[in-house]
Amino acid sequence: MTSGKRHRARVAALQALYEADNSGHAPLDAVRRIIAQERLPANSAAFAEELLQGVLARRQEIDQVISRTATEWPVEQLAPVDRNVLRLAISEMLGDNGTPVGAVINEAVELAKSFGSENSARFVNGVLGTIARERREQLQANQSTAGKG
Repeated sequence: MTSGKRHRARVAALQALYEADNSGHAPLDAVRRIIAQERLPANSAAFAEELLQGVLARRQEIDQVISRTATEWPVEQLAPVDRNVLRLAISEMLGDNGTPVGAVINEAVELAKSFGSENSARFVNGVLGTIARERREQLQANQSTAGKG
């Protein structure tokens, strides 16, 4: 799938999460309606639903990651766009869909620029960059420990 189609899928998933946060609508119903309105191709629609399902399945874990990283901002007090951009990106970083972490971060920053406030992109980039660095350091520590055994 091209990056443009993946971007459109991420936008649909973000819009569904935002709608669910602000209106209480069921996120899956929202994403399916958005997919139909935007006439997303089948592979983009499937990716949007996969992203959304990933967030819904791991929301508590994802919010804990956000809380540990953005310590000055409780998750529920984050701007809804920022919170949901982070949720999508962290879900993708924790998942196994093969998207490189750098691409996930770049996409999240672009979503934050498009839909967030003036400072959203910088905030999202900082949080995700910290998470990526910590995960990389943890992987290196695990490999180092495994090599000693």
